[in-house]
Amino acid sequence: MVAHAGLPERYQGRASARVRSFALYGDVDGSLDEAGLPLRRDWAADYAGSALVVYGHTPVAEARQIGNTINIDTGAVFGGSLTALRYPERQIVSVPAEATYAEPPRSMLSGLSQGGTAPVAEPSFDLATFLQDESLETRFGGRIRVPASSRPEAVSVYSMHGVDPSLCAYLPPTMSPVATSPQALELGLLEHPAQAFDYFRKEGISQTICEEKHMGSRAVLLVCRDEAAAQRRFGEATRDAQGAITLGTVYTRTGQRFFSPDWERDIVSRAAQAAAAADLWESLQTDWLLLDTELLPWSMKAEDLIREQYAAVGAAGLAGLQAGAEAAAQARARGLAVADLPERTQARAEDLSRYREAYRRYVRRSASPQDVQFRPFHLLAAEGQTFFGQTHLWHLQTLAPLGQVDPQLFGKTAYQLADLSDPPSVDAATEWWRTLTVQGGEGMVVKPLDFLPPRGVQPALKVRGPEYLRIIYGPEYLRPEHLSRLLERSLKGKRLRALQEFRLGLEGLERLAAGGSWPSYHPYALGVLALEQGHMDARL
Repeated sequence: MVAHAGLPERYQGRASARVRSFALYGDVDGSLDEAGLPLRRDWAADYAGSALVVYGHTPVAEARQIGNTINIDTGAVFGGSLTALRYPERQIVSVPAEATYAEPPRSMLSGLSQGGTAPVAEPSFDLATFLQDESLETRFGGRIRVPASSRPEAVSVYSMHGVDPSLCAYLPPTMSPVATSPQALELGLLEHPAQAFDYFRKEGISQTICEEKHMGSRAVLLVCRDEAAAQRRFGEATRDAQGAITLGTVYTRTGQRFFSPDWERDIVSRAAQAAAAADLWESLQTDWLLLDTELLPWSMKAEDLIREQYAAVGAAGLAGLQAGAEAAAQARARGLAVADLPERTQARAEDLSRYREAYRRYVRRSASPQDVQFRPFHLLAAEGQTFFGQTHLWHLQTLAPLGQVDPQLFGKTAYQLADLSDPPSVDAATEWWRTLTVQGGEGMVVKPLDFLPPRGVQPALKVRGPEYLRIIYGPEYLRPEHLSRLLERSLKGKRLRALQEFRLGLEGLERLAAGGSWPSYHPYALGVLALEQGHMDARL
């Protein structure tokens, strides 16, 4: 890393006004010394990153090496010398200044130690290597291919919008829908639970769990017990722009921070209090937790999408179709030959009305942090622990007390167990899905009861309801001529990606729980993001 005034680990590979300010001016807070110059904290003294940082801006008597940093500003303008670093040889070369071109306003030593010769550690995470490699090694899925062609875009996206890499060991994997079958089409449906049960039965899975699929936004919640725990495990990454320590963060499927600093501080603090009241800190013997959740309401994140895409289509379409239906009816009344045009136009208007109702039921006002709610379903990691050996039922039951102690912040994920060898059990789960979707729910997710399924088996399949799918595929998708075409949708690529992202996520979590630093676990989150850059039908 080469930066004018320095660059601590938490800012490397990122782009923001705060990062730019630090790179240009150093670690300043606006205070001045007796000479009227900015006071700069010695960020390099605490630097423990894997990347070598070469910087200047604060002149020193001779090149200063401390830890994995080198200050090569030796004050040529003040009569010192001009210094260069030869890289990769890591040799320092200096040439004395011919004159003193300006008097220094204070000593070039600036209170810093000088002449240190501590060896510069080799980086453990090399961005160039990450961009060129074709695969990542995992203990759960062997080597997983992440094409080099998709990695630069993932790094670019994350560097502009992502949370500090220290906080991101995991990005949630994509999830495949069930296959479409002729039997489902006969029922006038695109997706049906029988398709999920048939898949897992063929894979030798007998015990499954069906979890309510919430219409929200996937969110990863990192919460620490207190400020000391946050600093101990995640260091300076837990400081906000004002320098205050926060107790964690909430980020999206692509690693972006969900909330403003004020909202996040409020939400994460309440989550820490809920974890204490639910006795999770003591029972799990940890002082930090990482949870996989759904965040409600959906409209909080998707407001622009709803307004610009769904609402615009609904308003314009209904205005046009209703007027068209009236005109066709008037034409028929005057004896014109319009065949079934009035009925067809009216039917299209009714489909569009159902489309508008489908997205409107997920719109809710969220004016303050008290208006959002998590629906947790996976306990991903804690200090020294992952929980892949537990069942999904264990995860839901372990997290359920959060909703009991703070029902405003944490809601419940309903579920139904289904024994695939027992027809009444399967019928009950199917009827539960039907009830959920008739009442306006999105649908359900069917999973093997064991959190970690056999290799090659999908970790989850989503079964969405017909009215929710109207949002995805369009107002008229259930018409026979459209539904039959959707029978041909290809799931092969989606299912391969779901398996790969799931295994990459497990590896990142294992490394985080084991106490590794971000260069050891963050590449696996970047790998998931890189796989997401490939082309795929977004409706799947």
